[in-house]
Amino acid sequence: MKDLIVKDRGFYKSVLVMALPIVLQSMITIGVNIMDTVMLGSFGETQISASSLANSYIDIFHILHMGIGGGAGVLIGQYWGMRDKARIKRVVSIMFRICLAAVVLFTVLAAMAPAGIMRFYTKDPEVIAKGRTYLLWSLSGFFLHGVTLVMTLSLRSMKDVRVPFIASCVSFFVNIFFNWVFIFGKLGAPRMEIAGAALGTVLARVTEAAIIGFYYFRREQRIAIRLRDLLEPPGEEWGRFMRFGTAVVFSDLALVVGQNVLAMIMGHIGTPFVAANSIVSPVMRLCNVFAMGLTNASAAFTGNTIGEKGIEEGKKVGTTFAFLSVGAGVLAGVLLLLICPAVTGLYNVTEETQGIARQLMYGVALTMPLFTLQGSLTKGVLRAGGDTKFVLVVEIVTLWCCALPLGALCGLYWGLSPFLIYLALRSDYLLKALSCVFRLRSGKWIQRIG
Repeated sequence: MKDLIVKDRGFYKSVLVMALPIVLQSMITIGVNIMDTVMLGSFGETQISASSLANSYIDIFHILHMGIGGGAGVLIGQYWGMRDKARIKRVVSIMFRICLAAVVLFTVLAAMAPAGIMRFYTKDPEVIAKGRTYLLWSLSGFFLHGVTLVMTLSLRSMKDVRVPFIASCVSFFVNIFFNWVFIFGKLGAPRMEIAGAALGTVLARVTEAAIIGFYYFRREQRIAIRLRDLLEPPGEEWGRFMRFGTAVVFSDLALVVGQNVLAMIMGHIGTPFVAANSIVSPVMRLCNVFAMGLTNASAAFTGNTIGEKGIEEGKKVGTTFAFLSVGAGVLAGVLLLLICPAVTGLYNVTEETQGIARQLMYGVALTMPLFTLQGSLTKGVLRAGGDTKFVLVVEIVTLWCCALPLGALCGLYWGLSPFLIYLALRSDYLLKALSCVFRLRSGKWIQRIG
């Protein structure tokens, strides 16, 4: 495998140039989530838990659009390597049509049955009531969130990360400011608490969508996509999207539904466990930012390289990213252990909840290298090589047939410690990492599209 590592220093410089804005953008997004949690934490565990569980439903929407954008990115990445602009425009047209259909579906469901959605995650009536409020105030942000995600991901497939980063910086300050105003009732505004957190997020979505949308349809010149291009017939690209992109959508959908089942398991373990996970999740995401940057970079670089230089060069790039992701995971795990004591002391929660949070953080730190490796391979390298069906099978089998049943047994029946429950719920990381490494070494994952 050593001979398959990229040795060109210029390559690593290019990876850093692309990955760093994504890392910073991810840190900004997660920083907003942490501030939301800290602000709501001043009102107790119920509102923290309600916003966390309501966001589990929104996460389904988020990951579905990540799948839509990622599926399109499989095609866009290789087409950009070929500099085939006409095909890229047709793929973008498909991406937006599917995005809008998903927006309508999720908005209608949340508008018609917000309390019913919350009952999937918890039996606590107070948490259900607060979560219902959060969902209803979030409705207007679904469309903006969806189109922003797919625009950002398609730009990343062409290594264009500058404007999405700028948009995230601006929306960060918008979100923090309006959260402070509406959660606590500052500057003459009403004190809205959890509803204010949702409203602040929606206003940040408006800002982010406006910035990226203006650039995407008016200023971007390499592809020069305009609104009229979205109405063009997709032609043969529809079949290619169905072949390669649909597996990505279903893979991410299976993953996020599994994450929601995981949230349901936690919800039925008890509110302290949910609150502890709400404390840990933003911090875990903060430590994951380097892996997220590498994952996005691995998808773009692998796809572009295959399209431009061919299969053998693509193999080198894919193997290189596998090694880089493990290193990023080790660093993230160490960082998490260092900041754990300080983080758990920030929240106005019980000692029981703080103890659970510490155990969960230890579990996250231990599994971080596996998380970054499997993420870089499943969401980046293998997908970019067109091996989307293999990734779909691995995602479903490891999560649904192993991690979720084992986690449910440990948490709901055997009553094990939070640390062991977390390891059981994340046992899919180990299985996916092993499966994907073997697949990478086999060379069967890579093919040119089109």
